[in-house]
Amino acid sequence: MDEAQRRALRRGRARLVAALQVAPLWDPLEDRGLFTRPMVEELQSAGSRGEQARQLVIDLETRGKQAFPVFLSILRDTGQGDLADMLIEECECLPVQPQMVDLRPVELDLRGEKHNKNVKFPERLSIPVQAESERPRTGSAVDKRNRDLVYELKADPCGHCLIINNVNFSSHSDLSTRKGSNVDCEKLEKRFKALRFRVLTRQNLKAQEMVSELQNLAQQDHSALDCCIVVILSHGCQTSHIQFPGGIYGTDGAPIPIEKIVNYFNGSNCPSLRGKPKIFFIQACGGEQRDRGFLVDCDSPGNETPEGSLESDATPFRTLAGSTDEPDAVASLPTPSDILVSYSTFPGFVSWREASSGSWYVETLDSVLEQYAHSEDLLNMLLRVANAVSAKGKYKQIPGCFNFLRKKFFFACK
Repeated sequence: MDEAQRRALRRGRARLVAALQVAPLWDPLEDRGLFTRPMVEELQSAGSRGEQARQLVIDLETRGKQAFPVFLSILRDTGQGDLADMLIEECECLPVQPQMVDLRPVELDLRGEKHNKNVKFPERLSIPVQAESERPRTGSAVDKRNRDLVYELKADPCGHCLIINNVNFSSHSDLSTRKGSNVDCEKLEKRFKALRFRVLTRQNLKAQEMVSELQNLAQQDHSALDCCIVVILSHGCQTSHIQFPGGIYGTDGAPIPIEKIVNYFNGSNCPSLRGKPKIFFIQACGGEQRDRGFLVDCDSPGNETPEGSLESDATPFRTLAGSTDEPDAVASLPTPSDILVSYSTFPGFVSWREASSGSWYVETLDSVLEQYAHSEDLLNMLLRVANAVSAKGKYKQIPGCFNFLRKKFFFACK
């Protein structure tokens, strides 16, 4: 699906959600090969007619080059030609050209006295500064925490940890083998077992199999446990989203939006995890862009290109995120509360992986957890991961997270 067609679906989403009659669409959508029967059943389970329509429009963007014309044909066949005409009009509207911004690398000199002092720098130039983690100065780290602002992890094991490791993809998916991912998987298995989690690993799952594993975990009784962790190692892409950006590919080449994965575990869908932290670690590309960075004179180590075969988890799927839909709301706690999603890379950019040592993100995350999990909270450690990964390589990468935790999260070390 080209960008004009995606833009038409986004512009017409409000009218489609309001007027689209979804019931007569399901059979032709399956018969014409746009969706499989399990995909249709999942769309039907989205809730009201409007919610089903909204999810259908979002998922259409991931269904390939013929999805848009086939959808228009189905609309006309089911007596909804006015909506097809509306989408065609939106598709033919030319987008407003964005103002071009000069993004050329800027070389900075931060050693003023060593060079010509008459060099003029831009009047405004801001560089993100990595925060330094606070360490407890004296006494036990536990004694220093305000217990009202710290999640309690008293259970043993403290929670489930599901790791999905997709390495080998079907030939028709056009997705390459993810060499080095097994190295990542083994590291995280050992690490989270040491952190008192019950670890379950699943290898090479198709999209629907991934959904089944995630739903099975979400439907378990977590009442006696204190938290839950999900790790996904796979190829990724950009998708249209409301809350959490990005998508993950199954080994069959079918994408699953990350926000759908996360929402299986929210307060509405997983009652036994309400008020408990749900942590997601996503090692996958957020898009295709490669970041060469900009030059800066500093004392950061490790900025040489790593040895070995360098690969990315990027795919040829690209789209721009954007939506005016409203998020869920409940009376007590917000539905997406107590959730943290840690991404290996900034949305829209590739995530680098080496065949011998695994991905930059997982390698660094494992090292940071080993050194600091006994004394620092998760957000401080993720800052350390971002700082270390951002110093690697010719092409640059910086991890980030969407944080909806209400308290500090400290791992329970053995």
